[in-house]
Amino acid sequence: MTKLNWGLIGGGEGSQIGPAHRLGAQADGLFNLAAAAPDVNPDKGRDYARRLGCADDRAYGDWKEMLAGERNRADRIDLVTVATPNSTHFEITKAFLESGFHVLCEKPMTMTVEEGEEIVKVAAKAGRICAVNYCYSAYPMVREMRQMVATGQIGKVRLVVANFSHGHHGNAADADNPRVRWRYDPAMAGISGQFADCGIHALHMASFVTGDEVRTLSADFASTISSRALEDDAMVNFRMEGGTVGRLWTSSVAIGRQHGFDIQIFGETGGLRWASEQPNQVYYTPVGGRTQIMEKGESGLSDEASRLSRVAIAHPEGFPLAVANIYVDLAAAIRGETRSGLPKAIDGLRSMAAVHAAVSSAKQNGAWVDARPPSLR
Repeated sequence: MTKLNWGLIGGGEGSQIGPAHRLGAQADGLFNLAAAAPDVNPDKGRDYARRLGCADDRAYGDWKEMLAGERNRADRIDLVTVATPNSTHFEITKAFLESGFHVLCEKPMTMTVEEGEEIVKVAAKAGRICAVNYCYSAYPMVREMRQMVATGQIGKVRLVVANFSHGHHGNAADADNPRVRWRYDPAMAGISGQFADCGIHALHMASFVTGDEVRTLSADFASTISSRALEDDAMVNFRMEGGTVGRLWTSSVAIGRQHGFDIQIFGETGGLRWASEQPNQVYYTPVGGRTQIMEKGESGLSDEASRLSRVAIAHPEGFPLAVANIYVDLAAAIRGETRSGLPKAIDGLRSMAAVHAAVSSAKQNGAWVDARPPSLR
């Protein structure tokens, strides 16, 4: 099978997310890194792109140069990944979609709900895929949970409890670190800090696993470090279209917690629990029964979980391979196959609507507000 040509914007040297994309996109031999504009500094970006293996004429100084250079090539890129700061996602994603490229955008997809609505429309008009990197949904055992819920193995879902809390931004003395500061700067991060950064991963996961969507929410935000304009801790209660109750906590000042992303699903006849720090396992408790530990790679798992596992049971598959599973599904979708688990622009739109709803609720002392984008009400 011929490799698809792939381009990367952002994710430069020293980037937190860049290595996961480079490893993920190329893990299965489906994509070749053909073009890159990885750094805000044009000279540094071109140099790094060359060191990553891009030809001189495809090592670009910025995304506009990359778009102009790739647009009319016979061997142009099939997919571009946008791994830049939040404030640039909309402009870059829209421009590449309108020029006929498939796009994988980091989250949050946009800064406003209106921009999110526009991306959904542009992708549909262009007939191109706009995927959003909700990569935690691509762990094999998360897919197993989703399948278990869909096939009724825990009955109707009553309650979802999700949390994405860490303590890596808890040191006030580190507030001016560039890798930390931008996340709480409205000019770069938008109207929300921690909820838009990590909380929406947990909110998306709740919808992804249950197969339901958030309808209303109530939020409480806190900036525990006074120099921050945006929240570093949030508690969000939500109700889903099907009646499921949701509880979500997200924090960046929970010192002692490392990654801290986990989710519990409580149904009428059973419960499920998954944690990103032990991603190979799902804890399943049938009503009135003992808790069972289900392992990635064991026999009897769903086809969806099995196809996304690469190594034998008891061997860990970590974050870069979860990102790789997004690229596996993207490659299939680009080639015309159906991949129901691939997070797309509509998911990015729902997330941005939830972010704005949460900000509005927090300003109203936790008032319940509609969390849906206008086009889906």
